[in-house]
Amino acid sequence: MNKLVKIWLPLLLAVAFVFGMFVESNITHRGSAQTIVNHRRNGKIDYLIGNIRQNYVDTVDVAELEEKAAISLLKDLDPHSTYISPEEFAEMNEPLEGNFDGIGVQFNIQKDTVYVVNVIAGGPSEKVGIRAGDRIVTVDDSLIAGINITNNDVMKKLRGPRGTKVRVGIARRGEKSLVPFEITRGQIPLYSIDVSYMLNSHTGYIKLSKFARTTHKEFQDAIAKLKAQGMKNLIFDLRGNGGGYMDAAINVVDEFLPNGSLIVYTEGAHRDRAEFHASFRQSCKDLKLAVLIDEFSASASEITAGAIQDNDRGIIIGRRSFGKGLVQEPIMFPDNSSVRLTIARYYTPSGRCIQKPYKQSDEDYYADLENRYERGEFMERDSIKIADSTEYFTTGGRVVYGGGGIMPDVFIPADTTGGSTYYNRISRKGCEYQFSLEYTDRNRPELQKLKTADDFVKYLRGQNIFEQFVAYAETQGIRRDARGIRQSRELIETQIMALIARNVIDNDGFYPIMHRIDKTLNESVKIVETKTLQSL
Repeated sequence: MNKLVKIWLPLLLAVAFVFGMFVESNITHRGSAQTIVNHRRNGKIDYLIGNIRQNYVDTVDVAELEEKAAISLLKDLDPHSTYISPEEFAEMNEPLEGNFDGIGVQFNIQKDTVYVVNVIAGGPSEKVGIRAGDRIVTVDDSLIAGINITNNDVMKKLRGPRGTKVRVGIARRGEKSLVPFEITRGQIPLYSIDVSYMLNSHTGYIKLSKFARTTHKEFQDAIAKLKAQGMKNLIFDLRGNGGGYMDAAINVVDEFLPNGSLIVYTEGAHRDRAEFHASFRQSCKDLKLAVLIDEFSASASEITAGAIQDNDRGIIIGRRSFGKGLVQEPIMFPDNSSVRLTIARYYTPSGRCIQKPYKQSDEDYYADLENRYERGEFMERDSIKIADSTEYFTTGGRVVYGGGGIMPDVFIPADTTGGSTYYNRISRKGCEYQFSLEYTDRNRPELQKLKTADDFVKYLRGQNIFEQFVAYAETQGIRRDARGIRQSRELIETQIMALIARNVIDNDGFYPIMHRIDKTLNESVKIVETKTLQSL
């Protein structure tokens, strides 16, 4: 398992860093963002570019020079002040806006073919009859199968302004020839809550993947649904949540705190202190609360966890968070490029800034989480090094620290059980995903009769799904390994069942199955049901 972590951790860190860097950048002081600026101001850069434009010996692309100059200017400020090109702008903001224009399918590329995993209910594709399991072979008469097409290429072909049309040719099991469809693109919703359901008769669970434009409304709906089912305790899962809009985090926290409670404040060299307080919402005031965080919980997630912790409102469980406490403001240029400029730090109610150090080098900043892993921080609380030893105090007088992330009240180490060389081999080849898609495709009529995660577990175990997978892995060149199978069977079997369920009933099937082996979550249920902050 250690080898697997070393292989994938650098990639995960890069993804998390880029995501955290861009999501927080849309945070504004409620309307204070600059929308258009005059970027032809007097100064050395403008003077030099003007001279190049008028006097340089050859013709040059001035716009390209300006972009390079902007990138260079920002490079030595902080890791989260960035330049965004016009091409990147829409793509980077889309996940937080709550919708996009397209045809409304979730897809995977398997064996160089675009495979429809799920069709979004009520979306354009469902309306014309596209089904999960269909293969998209042509788009507007252009072949897209067997040409090494990428995910980005597929999205470029299928997405487009609402109201426009796209023709697709579908290969469907049981049909001898391609089935043609014309789809009118429409607005497709993006959700920030991955799943919400009752773990037992009195403890509910909400997993939030990002803080987006629609997050607060989604959260209110999820709370109302779970309360109607008898929820008294809430597990609020922010693990892997890279951040988002600060307003969204403030509105969510507002549901938990008494009126007037300080949620967060921001302050910078050129920005006065701005405080954000709870109002009268308090829809969750009677719920016992546990918040789950890990090393990939960043920015708006840390605002949320910090506010809950400093107000002694709930128990923070997991591992130390990422450590991003810088606020960015967008500066928009006429060509739709932008700069996300750090203009302040945010501080938790006790006064701590949880931004980790970034003055040494970008390389050190990027490598921080990998270094945490190497030091053993994911496994032992005593291995954690805090950059700032200053003591801050919660409303109840508990000591908390800043200087590099939110430290949980209850530390739970990373789960490395189930790892083996055999597991590493099948994971590197993506065998679980390939097998799950193919199995779902072959058995869809039977699988569609199943309605709950428990239904899938009972049925698939009855089909001896694990042995079917091991036989499949052998056809992919991964030999049966008795020792590895003993070590990893529960992990592999659970993942396969969860993936198959996701292919049919989406995350309502996936997460409840995966949660069977989620040690952090299962320990959190015991804690929130039996412990208080005072008894920890």
